Amino acid sequence: MSEDPEVKAPPRARRWLVPLIVFAVTAAVYVLVTGPRTEGPSPNNHFAHLAESWLNGELSVLGGRPPGFNDWACVDSETGEVCPPIAQHRAEPRYRWYVSFPPFPAAVLAPVVAIFGTDFSDPLIWALLAGLAPAFLYVLLRRLREEELSPRSPREDLSLVTVFAFGSVYFFTSVQGSVWFSAHVVASLLLVLFLYWSIGLKNPILAGLMLGLCFMTRPSTAPWALFFLLEAMRHFRRPEPRTLHDGASIWRRAWVWLLETDWRRVIKPCLLFAAPILAIGGVAMWMNAARFGSPFEFGHEFLMIRWRPRIEKWGLFNFHYFAKNLAVMLAAFPWLSALPPYVMISRHGLALWITSPNLVPALWPKKVSPLMVGLFIGTALVALLDLCYQNSGWVQFGYRFSLDYMPGLIVLLALSGRRFGVGFHLLLVFAIAVNTFGAITFDRAAVFYDDDGSQERIFQPD
Repeated sequence: MSEDPEVKAPPRARRWLVPLIVFAVTAAVYVLVTGPRTEGPSPNNHFAHLAESWLNGELSVLGGRPPGFNDWACVDSETGEVCPPIAQHRAEPRYRWYVSFPPFPAAVLAPVVAIFGTDFSDPLIWALLAGLAPAFLYVLLRRLREEELSPRSPREDLSLVTVFAFGSVYFFTSVQGSVWFSAHVVASLLLVLFLYWSIGLKNPILAGLMLGLCFMTRPSTAPWALFFLLEAMRHFRRPEPRTLHDGASIWRRAWVWLLETDWRRVIKPCLLFAAPILAIGGVAMWMNAARFGSPFEFGHEFLMIRWRPRIEKWGLFNFHYFAKNLAVMLAAFPWLSALPPYVMISRHGLALWITSPNLVPALWPKKVSPLMVGLFIGTALVALLDLCYQNSGWVQFGYRFSLDYMPGLIVLLALSGRRFGVGFHLLLVFAIAVNTFGAITFDRAAVFYDDDGSQERIFQPD
């Protein structure tokens, strides 16, 4: 019988061996599937140009013109309003172009840009960095196992890492290299590290730093801050718990749980957690005010896009968008046909349960612990916020916004107590096949994807 690799290795090497193997394997696969994209810069390498601007002491795009016209923000410096359409064809000093996407990924690229400029293969960099999130996810799952919070074996932890790395939309996201997808690569790593430092209050300052940087990458991850508060409440309990009868309602149990919290001890870790978030938030507000005239404006309202009137009417986040996004998340099936290519996918992508069927059991655990309650609440709040966003993630292979909470779902699956039997592994094989198809074909084999550019077509036409 073969032994687990962790059993064979010496104790000190054992701590690094498996995570390094996970990184090497996943990064190698991502680079391989990225393929010809690694030969040069992405056509949408916004973060590289933002890093170049910073290195030259500027916040706007150098040269007064962006390298393309896909999701760039433009401010008329004389009126303070969005630029007129003519700005895309005529450069004038009054038209200031900016990257409106949250900027931390540009800081990640800054050392590379300082050496090579913007003419380098950012898809290669992102594919390599994409191997970090699965590696640190294994470290997180191992810690939960060693602290007896998770019942999983090392092999089961590796199965969960495989679910994330190759059995989810993280796979296709990792091999794109363009601005919309590279942000998910960075945010996924930061979320894993946030959970690692948050659970059990291992390091409140680092937890706050990770979430603050994650906010500067994917702002919709901000509700995860409530998870840290719930962890602090779980960690600091009064010594004499109250007695509850078996028939007590969930609301009564929640109220008693609040009363049993030692609030005075909760305050200190929460202040430590908040400190880096407030510092990072201050930097973000300064940048926003300097660029767009408001500390709370990241710049999406200045995007030169066709659907800006929708944003002006309903805002970036509104319940108005909920139904459409929920349909994408849960009901977006592949379009089947008797004619070639036999299968086609909407530009809104496939439903979450189709690309990641292994995650479904996380919603029905055998038992629920206070740690799991916090994870459920954090996951639900971020999912709700994403569902109220003005965009479903279009254009995509699968519902990529699920990456804003997928590390939480993976941990919930680890804690669920559900057995990883034949059915689980068959679903994993299916998920890997589906997501491999997406990673290989998305933005390359157009024949498999709908060509509607209106964002209105989710389901197969009659």
